[in-house]
Amino acid sequence: MATKKTPLGKIRNIGIIAHIDAGKTTTTEGILYRTGLKHKIGAVHEGETTTDWMAQERERGITIVSAAVTCYWKEHQINIIDTPGHIDFTVEVERSLRVLDGAVVVFDGKMGVESQSETVWRQANKYGVPRICFINKINQTGGDFYKSLESIHNRLSKAAFPIHLPIGFEQAINGIVDLVTMKAYTYKDFTDKELVVGDIPADMMDDVKKYRSLLIENAVAEDEAMLERYLEVGEEGLSVEEIMTAIRAAVLGGQFYAVTGGDGRGVIVEKVLDLVKDLMPSPEDRGSTWGEDPKSGDKIERKPSETEPLAGLAFKITSDPFVGKLAYYRVYSGTLKAGSYVMNSSTGEKERIGRIVRMQADKREDVEEVQAGDIAAIVGLKATTTGHTLCDPTKQIVLESIDFPEPPVSIAIEPKTKADQEKMSLALQRLAEEDPTFRVKVDDETGQTVISGMGELHLEILVDRMKREFNVEANIGAPQVAYRETIRKDNVEIQGKFIRQSGGRGQYGDVWLRLSQNEAGKGFEFINSIKGGVVPQEYIKPIQQGIEEAMSNGVLAGYPVVDIKAELYDGSYHDVDSSEAAFKIAGSMALKAGVKNASPVLLEPVMKVVVVTPEEYMGDVIGDLNSKRGRIESMEDLPGGVKEITAFVPLGEMFGYTTNLRSMTAGRASSSMELDHYADVPNHVTDAIVAKNNK
Repeated sequence: MATKKTPLGKIRNIGIIAHIDAGKTTTTEGILYRTGLKHKIGAVHEGETTTDWMAQERERGITIVSAAVTCYWKEHQINIIDTPGHIDFTVEVERSLRVLDGAVVVFDGKMGVESQSETVWRQANKYGVPRICFINKINQTGGDFYKSLESIHNRLSKAAFPIHLPIGFEQAINGIVDLVTMKAYTYKDFTDKELVVGDIPADMMDDVKKYRSLLIENAVAEDEAMLERYLEVGEEGLSVEEIMTAIRAAVLGGQFYAVTGGDGRGVIVEKVLDLVKDLMPSPEDRGSTWGEDPKSGDKIERKPSETEPLAGLAFKITSDPFVGKLAYYRVYSGTLKAGSYVMNSSTGEKERIGRIVRMQADKREDVEEVQAGDIAAIVGLKATTTGHTLCDPTKQIVLESIDFPEPPVSIAIEPKTKADQEKMSLALQRLAEEDPTFRVKVDDETGQTVISGMGELHLEILVDRMKREFNVEANIGAPQVAYRETIRKDNVEIQGKFIRQSGGRGQYGDVWLRLSQNEAGKGFEFINSIKGGVVPQEYIKPIQQGIEEAMSNGVLAGYPVVDIKAELYDGSYHDVDSSEAAFKIAGSMALKAGVKNASPVLLEPVMKVVVVTPEEYMGDVIGDLNSKRGRIESMEDLPGGVKEITAFVPLGEMFGYTTNLRSMTAGRASSSMELDHYADVPNHVTDAIVAKNNK
């Protein structure tokens, strides 16, 4: 298909987000088939899908990396990002939502709202992304549109209103009633080429009237002028255009959600595409993007127009086997041209745009340029990573980056042979470039390479990718918890004094620090309260560096020290013997001694664990979580005699939990977990960790 330039108002950048196994990828496949990009719908379980193109995704039947696809529907260009549902890959959802304008939230019609549905919903709230809801799989045994709708009301938002109602129940479902046009759209088989328009079944009329009134009343309530018109002429007096305008305005407001349902593989997906076209925002609707001037720090506005200076965000980096490094890029303003030079304002380096490609999942089509509002991938960038701004070199701007959580799980990794050593470090570097929640470091004391990620599955997949994509065989150790250290006492005053006389010029650095706790998650704060030049200005920075270096290795068990304030309030210097190096060492000595005196404690990552289990195993599951130092937060009834248990459990107790849970419940329970917070480690556990680390 030759790329034609789409007017800004007809571009839709949307994400498909959901809990694992709700049918996101299948729905995306249905969309690609209906928009003519595919001649056949790929099945996830057969490993034929377009967006799940990695070998690991096809084997496991899950989405790991978000894939971008461009398709066209009724003169609208739709850029779709199919995101993963597994909690270990939540970063993929986070970075996709940062650059998208709207989202389709897919729910499993047999399960309703699940734990990860809540997580992606919260992420969409965080970025203010308007949504429509698609209740999938209602045509399967146990699928129920109305029960799923009720779970959306109970757990996500009361402001979710059907815009379509399904015709039939479970396997007998064969279409929808459109509550705006008041017409029925039916099919004989989900593989039909098109929907048949007809009259609403008589036995549905009461429900149709009830839900239509709810939809219209709540949509017009979002707009004063519309509300007045509605009060004046009533529901029957409003035209289809007026109702759609009111619903669209309400959806764009971000607190109103239109709901539809059906079989994500089938022809009914056309109705989802219509909703994306009619209700989702264009880049124009989302309005201006704001950033900062990299020199002055002043706020700068960029309107979504190709006449504005270029500004956009690289939101994802991947290694493509054919073209090398690919950077996915959302253009917020201006035009990006192949062969041009742009400024990476996040690093201050210039980059040349090699090629620009529009992605059809793992296939690509070269384009000469992309304009404001579009998403494409750039080939040939050297120093750009996730969250970097690429802009016009003469009119620079830094857009808000993307925050990523610190990875809580680590494993030691070593190459199987000497020949693999160099290949391994290159492979790890490439994978770390792609994934901001994957960290690699070499332990100074042991010389071991340690990799950190969001969970066991995350690290397992990365090691697997290393083997397949880079031909590196590696041995891995047991998973380790990324503990932290902090203090529990305030205003601890301590001196760090470094004096060395070794004939000739000596070394002299003397500092006084006041250490206090910082708010949880605030990190390190350095306060310079030196008055009267008792420590010269040029030594302040080295003191701070010395403190920060000492914080990377805590006093209890060698874990990084976090969430402290260090105030430099006094010290002394020597005209001849003082140096930057001496003050750096003095700062480091003061920090170490001060932390020892400030009631140091170990912190451990605590996971929010959600277990879905048949009722008969509930006692065993709760007993097991309690034995892992877990705190049960809530228990809820789900359809079909299933219970959902939410608990907070230290990560150190949770390794191998998925396997244990399966054997405890005859394979019938499932679980997901995500990092929730860090908490103090109990004394008896601290003693064991300290003893182990100080062997």
